[in-house]
Amino acid sequence: MNYRFQNLLGAPYRGGNAVVTQNTHLISPVGNRVSVTDLVKHHTVTLDLTASTNICRLAASPDGTFLMAVDENSRCLFINVPRRAVLHRMTFKGKVGALKFSPDGKFVAVGVGKLVEIWESPGFSRAAFAFQKVRTFAGCDDKVVSLEWSLDSEYLLVGTKDLAARLFCVRKLKGVLNKPFLFLGHRDSVVGCFFGVDKVTNKVNRAFTIARDGYMFSWGYSGNDVKAEEPLSPDTPERDDEVMVDVKKRKDYEGRGGDSDDDEEEEYMHRGNWVLLRKDGFNQGSAKVTACDYHQGLDMVVVGFSNGVFGLYQMPDFICIHLLSISREKLTTAVFNQRGNWLTFGCAKLGQLLVWEWRSESYILKQQGHYFDVNCVTYSSDSQFLATGADDNKVKVWNVASGSCFITFTEHTNAVTALHFMADNHSLLSASLDGTVRAWDFKRYKNYKTYTTPTPRQFVSLTADPSGDVVCAGTLDSFEIFVWSKKTGQIKDILNGHEAPVHGLMFSPLTQILASSSWDNTVRLWDVFASKGTVETFQHNHDVLTVTFRPDGKQLASCTLDGQIHFWDTVDGVLMYTIEGRRDIAGGRSMTDRRSAANSSSGKCFTTLCYSADGSYILAAGNSRYICMYDISDQVLLRRFQISHNLSFDGVLDFLNSKKMTEAGPMDLIEDDNSDEEDGIDKQSRGNLGYDLPGSRPNRGRPIIRTKSLSIAPTGRSFAAATTEGVLIFSVDESFIFDPTDLDIDVTPEAVEDALKNNEVVRALALSMRLNEDSFIKKCIFAVAPADIKEVAISVPQKYLERLMEALVDLLENCPHLEFLLHWCQEICKAHGSSIQRNYRNLLPSLKSLQKAITRAHQDLADMCSSNEYTLRYLCSVPNNH
Repeated sequence: MNYRFQNLLGAPYRGGNAVVTQNTHLISPVGNRVSVTDLVKHHTVTLDLTASTNICRLAASPDGTFLMAVDENSRCLFINVPRRAVLHRMTFKGKVGALKFSPDGKFVAVGVGKLVEIWESPGFSRAAFAFQKVRTFAGCDDKVVSLEWSLDSEYLLVGTKDLAARLFCVRKLKGVLNKPFLFLGHRDSVVGCFFGVDKVTNKVNRAFTIARDGYMFSWGYSGNDVKAEEPLSPDTPERDDEVMVDVKKRKDYEGRGGDSDDDEEEEYMHRGNWVLLRKDGFNQGSAKVTACDYHQGLDMVVVGFSNGVFGLYQMPDFICIHLLSISREKLTTAVFNQRGNWLTFGCAKLGQLLVWEWRSESYILKQQGHYFDVNCVTYSSDSQFLATGADDNKVKVWNVASGSCFITFTEHTNAVTALHFMADNHSLLSASLDGTVRAWDFKRYKNYKTYTTPTPRQFVSLTADPSGDVVCAGTLDSFEIFVWSKKTGQIKDILNGHEAPVHGLMFSPLTQILASSSWDNTVRLWDVFASKGTVETFQHNHDVLTVTFRPDGKQLASCTLDGQIHFWDTVDGVLMYTIEGRRDIAGGRSMTDRRSAANSSSGKCFTTLCYSADGSYILAAGNSRYICMYDISDQVLLRRFQISHNLSFDGVLDFLNSKKMTEAGPMDLIEDDNSDEEDGIDKQSRGNLGYDLPGSRPNRGRPIIRTKSLSIAPTGRSFAAATTEGVLIFSVDESFIFDPTDLDIDVTPEAVEDALKNNEVVRALALSMRLNEDSFIKKCIFAVAPADIKEVAISVPQKYLERLMEALVDLLENCPHLEFLLHWCQEICKAHGSSIQRNYRNLLPSLKSLQKAITRAHQDLADMCSSNEYTLRYLCSVPNNH
C-alpha cells in the first residue's frame, strides 16, 4: 500500500530552459516538476519535488550539485540534485526573465523584471540566512531576458527588451563610477549576450549580442581608454551619456582628492573601450531568434528560430557549420554541454527534447511526448513496457525502467481510445475513433494487421481473450460489440443488445466469458465462443462507465455515474458489495464553476477502475485530482493519491481567490498574454478535442486536472495513471520500514550473526526472515554454499516464500552472481512447486516480479553474447593450455 511517486512519462519537456550538468546530465522542466536524464545510460527520472505552478527558469551550479527552479509565480526552489531534496524556498518580487550561477558558484544573478539582483549562493556551510541579496542593479528600461557572467565572476553582461545590452561590474568600487557600459544598435530585444575569451591569456577580449530579429553584433575590447575624448561606443546616443558621466563624476569626486588614483591603475572592463567589429544576419526571413547559446572553448554559437530551424556558427568569422530544420514549431531552448560536442534543443509546443551530436550528425536522445491528453495506458504482461494512446492519434511504447519512449506508431487518423497488450508480450492492439483496430509488432516496428467493419464505426473499448484467438471492440455510435478472429482478421460475430455506447470491455482472465458495460445502465456477460449471446445481465441504477475483472476472474467491478462501485460475483451472479465513492473523489473547484467544491456535483464519479495484482484492493479515478484506493472486503478507503499540486491546472484548488474574479470573468481566463511570449506551451493547444463523459465541461483557458486511465503492473509493485499532467508512475516505497513477523525475544540481529558464525545457515535464514530485515536475508542467502542450496530451500517455511522471492528479485536486478541466484530460484520452484500452485493468487505479484527479473537478465545476456559472438567463438576454439 505504501506507493509513492516514481516517474513521469509522456511529457519529456513542457517549456522553459534546459540545462546540462556534469557534461552528460540533462535537466529539463516538466510542468511543475524537474526531470533529469542521464544521456550516457539513457535513463530518465522525474524528481519527486513540485513547484506551485509550471517551472519557467532553471539554473544549475557549476558542479551540478545545486539547482534553482523558478515557476510562473516567481517562487523559487533551491534543490540538492544528488539528494533530491528542497533545501530552501523563496519568492522573488517580480517575474523572473533570466537566472544564472556565477562560474565560481558563489553568486546567482537573477533578472527580476527590470532589475538584476545578485544573491549569495548557499554553500555547504550552515547559515541562519541561506540566501542574501548582495546587490541590485537598476537602469534597464525593460524586462531582463538574458544574463552572462565573465570567467572571473567579476562582470555581468545583461540583455534586455529595451534593445540594449549592459555590462555591469559586480564588485562595489570605491571612488570609481560604477555605471554600466551600453552596447547599442540593435532593433529588437537582445535575447542572448556572451563573452568571448582570449585562449592565450584566458581574459575577456570580445562580446557577442544576439537580437530577436536575427542579427548578431560582435564587439572587441581594447583595454582602458577613459581619458580619451572619443565616445565610449561608436553609436551616437552614447555622446549624451558621456556628458552625464562627467557631471556625475564631478559630484562624486568632490572633496575626495586622490582616492581614485589607485583605482585608476586597475583595468575596469565596463569603463574600457569597446568597438563594434562586425554585424551579421542569420537570414531566416520573418523567423525570430527564440533561443541561443555560446561555447567559449569552441568559439561557437548555436541559434534556434521560431520556424523550427537551428544554426551552428563558428566565430569570430561567422562561418555556418550547420543549418537544419528539426521541428515544425519554434525552438524554446538551445544549449551546449560542457565539452561542446552535444547540442540540446527543446520545443515546448510539441513536447520535443532532442540531443544532437553535431560532429557525427547523429541523435543522442530524441524524445517527444503526446501533444494532447493521454486517453489510455496499459502495462505489458512482464511489467517492463508501458503503452500509451492519446488524442494526437499516436501510440507510444515506453521502457518503464529507463523512462524513455522507444517506439511511436502514427498510422491512426483519429484519437486512440483503448489499448491491449497480447499475452505473447510482443504485440499490442489499439482502438481508435477512426474506425480501425490495429495490431502492432513492436519487435519488428510495424502494423501487421488492421481490423475494420463493413461500415465505419467509432471504437471506444477493446480487449482480447487470454489465448489470443479473438479480438473484441465496443463502439460509440452503433452500440455493438465486434468480434474478429485475430489470425484472419475476419468478423466472427457482432454482439447486439446494448442501447448506449459500450465503454467497458474485458475478458475473464480464466474463463471465456466477456463482460461489457454501457451507458444503458447494464453490465452484460457474453459467451463469445459458444455464440449464446448474452449469458447474464447485471442491472444498475445509473450509467455504467467501466468494468473490470478480478485477476482470478471470480469477481467483477463496475462504476456508475452516481459515484458508486459495485462488486458482482460472476459465478452466482449476485451483488456482493457496494462502495459509495462520491465524497472520496469530490474536491477541486473549476474556474468556471458557479458553485463551491463542496456543493458541486460535476465530476463526482469514477471513470476508470483497476484491481491490484492479488485482488485484495482496487484503484479508482475519474474527473478529479484524486486516485482512491479501496479495500474490497471491508469497503473502506485505504488511501487517496493527489495527482498534482500544480496551480496551472484547473480543479486543483477547493477555494478560489475572490481577488481574481472580475466583471468579465476569472482573471486567468482573460487572454492578455503578449503575442511574442517565448516560453511555455500554447494555452489553446491542450484543449479537449476528444469526446467527453457526461458531467464534464471543457475549459477555454487552462487544462482541467483529471485521470483518464489506470493500469496496475502484473507484478503489483507499481501502477500508472494517465492524467492531464502526463503518465504518472507510482511504485512501492523502497525506504526501510521495520516490519518483523513472529518477533520473539530470541529473534535479534546478534542471533542471526551467531548462527552464521556457527555455520547454521538454515537457522540463520529462518531468523532473518522472522526479523524481516532485508540486509540480513541477503547476507544469509550468500552464506549458503552452492551444494547446500537444495537442502536450505526445502527447509524454508511456506509462509516466508514470498519474502524470500522478493529478496531474490532485488538481488537479480542489482547483483552480478547470476548463476548462484538462478540456482536458488530453481531449487525453490522444485521444492515448493505444489504449494506455490495452491497459493498462486497470493504469490502472483512475487512470481511475476521474479519472472520479470529473470527475463531481463536473459535479455541482457543474450544481447551481450550476440554482440560478442565472434570473440566468444574464438575464445572457445583456443586450447586450454593457452
